[in-house]
Amino acid sequence: MTRRRARVALVAGVGAVALTTACAGAGSLTAGSSDATTIVVAVVSNPQMTDAISLSDDFTESHPGIDVDFVSLPENESRAKITASVATGGGEFDVVMVSNYETSMWAENGWLVNLQPYADATEDYDTNDFIEPVRESLSYEGDMYSVPFYGESSFLVYRQDLFDQAGLTMPEHPTWPEVAELAAAIEAELPDMDGICLRGLAGWGENLAPLNTVINTFGGRWFDEEWNAQLTSPEVREAVEFYVDLVREHGQAGAATSGFADCATRYGQGRAAMWYDATSMVNVVESPDDSVTAGLNGYAQAPVVETDASGWLYTWSLGIPSSTEHPDEAWEFVAWMTDKQYAHTVAEAYGWERVPPGSRTSTYEIPEYAEVAEAYSEPTLQAIENANQETTMADPVPYEGIQFLAIPEFQDLGTRVGQQISAAIAGQISVDEALDQAQSYAETVGGSYQEVGE
Repeated sequence: MTRRRARVALVAGVGAVALTTACAGAGSLTAGSSDATTIVVAVVSNPQMTDAISLSDDFTESHPGIDVDFVSLPENESRAKITASVATGGGEFDVVMVSNYETSMWAENGWLVNLQPYADATEDYDTNDFIEPVRESLSYEGDMYSVPFYGESSFLVYRQDLFDQAGLTMPEHPTWPEVAELAAAIEAELPDMDGICLRGLAGWGENLAPLNTVINTFGGRWFDEEWNAQLTSPEVREAVEFYVDLVREHGQAGAATSGFADCATRYGQGRAAMWYDATSMVNVVESPDDSVTAGLNGYAQAPVVETDASGWLYTWSLGIPSSTEHPDEAWEFVAWMTDKQYAHTVAEAYGWERVPPGSRTSTYEIPEYAEVAEAYSEPTLQAIENANQETTMADPVPYEGIQFLAIPEFQDLGTRVGQQISAAIAGQISVDEALDQAQSYAETVGGSYQEVGE
């Protein structure tokens, strides 16, 4: 399919290209309409966003006065580039891909345009159609400041056919010890198969996303209610030791540099029997074009230990920086990519398996989608509904968030701690050494909040 107006700058590596250079590169790939307004859209290079880029002619053909330049970056780089631009009011981007981590904080800072008036004025856009926990996570003082492209919790996917072959049964609500036993059993039956794939790649949005849910359900937390760091507590140590041991003993080779994308590839190629990660994985593992496992999978809720649930709540969403000079045109694109019709646009081009999940309730009411998503729609919705601190944490905490801490310092703190965990997975340091250093980082952050409270 020829892309006449959608232009993409793919930047591979932190700091490889400055923000202004990335945007200049995007605009130089093809020539747009000389009399059109050009908007620059920064997105994360996940499969669902790649689909959106490839489909963007649908938007430009119906909006001939708007050209779209895409800047697509891997997850860690994308967070850094977008944050730097929006926080400084740089104006490089007209639309940015953010999450429920950034949205309310950035809205409070005045960095994002209030999208509620735009949404309310757009016929049939219907923000009440967004799944409630997702909608609330993107709202500030009752208004939406970003709108979801897709929403997710986390669950466990497993090869139902291989489990049947080995005579194994996956509980609907497994515990982490049960998962470890199943990983060992499947490897005993199929020695060439990894028992499980887990993220080890350093990053607050990479290895810390699944690991934090393990810490939570083992009864751990980052800080107590007085902002005292807790990363060397017995509960956290037990959780991290379990995670590191599980991935080292039954996980993929090179796990320390393996993130979501790598696990998606490995599982989709039939090299792992289980994978614990985002519910949005279904776009990959159930796509016949991308996965040999399509139609062979079973789904279980996120494994637990001490809590009733342990899934996270996350959404990749689209916001408009306050620094944009083209808010109206930016909204036109945001509305196209997040409205009810977009599911049909994706399905027509790529099939219902590729429709972004976890965003709109109306998507789950489409008969064709309901048929394709029969195996995972209910587990996805159940996981999102149960993703709250009351069900996923054992003790109260002074911060919002499940797989992240909704404080500005967490981007740096989480990345530093994630690096320590990755080093432990690689066998470069012990878990105790990793957590001792992580505790030091956390104490610095916690101390700043204790000073504010004095």
